Amino acid sequence: MSRNEEKAGTLHPRNPHAGRYDFAALCGACPELSSHLRPNPAGDETIDFADAEAVLCLNRALLAHTYEVKHWEIPKGYLCPPIPGRADMIHYLADLLARRSGGKVPTGKSVKVLDIGTGANCIYPIIGSQSYGWKFVGTEIDPVAIKTARAIVAANPRLTKSIKIVEQSDPAAIFRGVIARESYDLVMSNPPFHASIAEAQAGTRRKSKNLSKGRRTSAGTALNFGGQNAELWCPGGEVRFITQMIEESQLYPTQVSWFSSLVSKRANLPALKRAIGKTEARTVEVIEMSQRNKQSRILAWSYQA
Repeated sequence: MSRNEEKAGTLHPRNPHAGRYDFAALCGACPELSSHLRPNPAGDETIDFADAEAVLCLNRALLAHTYEVKHWEIPKGYLCPPIPGRADMIHYLADLLARRSGGKVPTGKSVKVLDIGTGANCIYPIIGSQSYGWKFVGTEIDPVAIKTARAIVAANPRLTKSIKIVEQSDPAAIFRGVIARESYDLVMSNPPFHASIAEAQAGTRRKSKNLSKGRRTSAGTALNFGGQNAELWCPGGEVRFITQMIEESQLYPTQVSWFSSLVSKRANLPALKRAIGKTEARTVEVIEMSQRNKQSRILAWSYQA
């Protein structure tokens, strides 16, 4: 078993959201964004990142301008993700796939990705399919999230042939019932990282307090808003969820080239690596990501050489 930890840095070099937002171009793609613009202390245009409606509108503009997704609606109270960070994960995973493609990122619909817990926003399949042409299957247990993600796909012709949303009918399972005879180049997940609803609520209060200070004004620092229970927390938090992913992954050693998950807390890595060590995985990778003051990482493992 080998391990390769990459140094943390700024946003991925291929991430189109590095640097300040081009609000003129974004307002051109989504005119309603202009009503949310205001000057920051330096006199530059920005939005109030503590205003959920403004962030939702910014996301619509980013998706329209960068990924040609013109119709994107999510129910009130569901997770509104920070797109630059979501894009970073996709681009680092593309580099991971390139290691088995002679250093060249594989593109096109022959690349099949399974996204566990897609959410109502469908954000990873959108970014991955529009950035690299990959074909996605997204899984969900929440019926509202399933309906919403399917509606987003159906409303955007660019997505209909690239993304399929399926229900995980067994909430106690992750892969069972979803992976049958199919093969995937990549399995990915951004699991709920809180261990309880109280912990999730405390995290939300901290984010709201930080945002109220008016410091979140650049592309790399926008935080997510909202989120239903399954999006934010599960018993045991991300350690339990990813450990279950690891345990179930043993059933599909030849059908999946890479299994991967975002790990929000570095302190959770040792326990997760020990769990992988109990399997017959041949390779483990830890890929560091950085968005200014926010650090995260991807844990990936494979049973293939």
